[in-house]
Amino acid sequence: MVCVRIVVDPDISYARSGDLHIAYVATGAGGGIDALLLARHVSHLAQWFAIPRLVSNLSRLEALGRLIMLDGRGMGLSDRMIGSQLPTIEDRVDDARAVLDAAGSSRALICALADSGPLACLFAAAHPERTLGLVLMNTRPRIAWGPDYPWGMREAEYRRELRRVAERWGTRALAEEDAREFAFGMSYADAFSWHLDHMRRSAGPGDAAALLRMFYESDVRDVLGTIRVPTLVLTRGGEMAEEGRSFAGLIPGARHQIMPGSSRFVVGDHTDVYFDATLAFARELADEEAELESILATVLFTDIVGSTEKQAELGDRRWAELVREHHRIVRGCLARYRGRELDTAGDGFFAAFDGPVRGIRCAQAIVSGVRDLGLEVRAGLHTGECRTIDGKVGGLAVSIGARVSTLARPSEILVSQTVRDLVAGSGLALSDRGEHELKGVPGAWRVYAAG
Repeated sequence: MVCVRIVVDPDISYARSGDLHIAYVATGAGGGIDALLLARHVSHLAQWFAIPRLVSNLSRLEALGRLIMLDGRGMGLSDRMIGSQLPTIEDRVDDARAVLDAAGSSRALICALADSGPLACLFAAAHPERTLGLVLMNTRPRIAWGPDYPWGMREAEYRRELRRVAERWGTRALAEEDAREFAFGMSYADAFSWHLDHMRRSAGPGDAAALLRMFYESDVRDVLGTIRVPTLVLTRGGEMAEEGRSFAGLIPGARHQIMPGSSRFVVGDHTDVYFDATLAFARELADEEAELESILATVLFTDIVGSTEKQAELGDRRWAELVREHHRIVRGCLARYRGRELDTAGDGFFAAFDGPVRGIRCAQAIVSGVRDLGLEVRAGLHTGECRTIDGKVGGLAVSIGARVSTLARPSEILVSQTVRDLVAGSGLALSDRGEHELKGVPGAWRVYAAG
């Protein structure tokens, strides 16, 4: 397993979301999958990199490509909220989108911990084009208890927690309580220091209470049915398993997986198991994306016969004029038959079509059109699965098409057996030209000439 050592004190950047500045970090070399990790309702970016158990797993997410994390409005290094206005979940979705824009991320795997579930779900529902997939770790669509949501927090419990936050946030006494309950794999002394620093650096008591109130009042169950991205719901066993199954059942096609341990916090215990599942899911999505980038296409290769001799005969200036006219004719034929020009190298063209008949008709038009210029071209076609690699079409099908073209005589159009089989019944006349070895391509290939 390749594992990048994550920067413990990463550079902080800022994205503009409306009138506010949203702090974020984006670490990793890129070139793979962007993972946007949404943490608790109150956070401070630097604090998350102070938990060894979490850092080792964040580095695994980073190794996918890039890890992106943010402090939402009203917390951490982001701007505090203006006045006493309570942010909405939609505001937080805008913050996440602004961060992805600023980081240059067109699409990301959205990973949600703790109470960031509603935010992640709403983002995926509103911006499926920006969401590669959704991983929900011990989170929920609603925090408040209700007759139709028996797993939520009762009103009395919520009021106690709200008072606790408003009156004791940032105190040593509260840090001691939290350290005893949530040590996150650290010693008591280290956990105490972490909780105290986290409270004092992430938000003031008023903002912390306001953010708790925002999440308590959120309920995104009505939008879960509109999520159309691959989703993985990870929850502990016991009562949380029942809640997780209900959660996953509201999202079309979502997968539910039971995790070991008993802590509601992912970093409480068995943290690595959550990230094992997340990484496996991410790689599954990457493989699926690669398959989806494969297309069935008919590729066409053409080049001018005897170009070197012709250039020597005409001279560079006249030859350049002739090549420009050749290109004009070829591009006109491509436009007529809905071909896509993929590459031009000197006097040759590489194009693709969504059907073999159009490809052959286009080749015939090119052969006929350039003849009036005193030129002859050879052409080859093959239909097969092509892959998009760095924006370019490649794969074995392309190599076969190129090799077939080299077998053609002047003004001849050769096609593979695959093309011949696909155009049966089209009225095109094809003559058998026998079997041939294609350089670099295994097996013998029968080719046909299009009249």
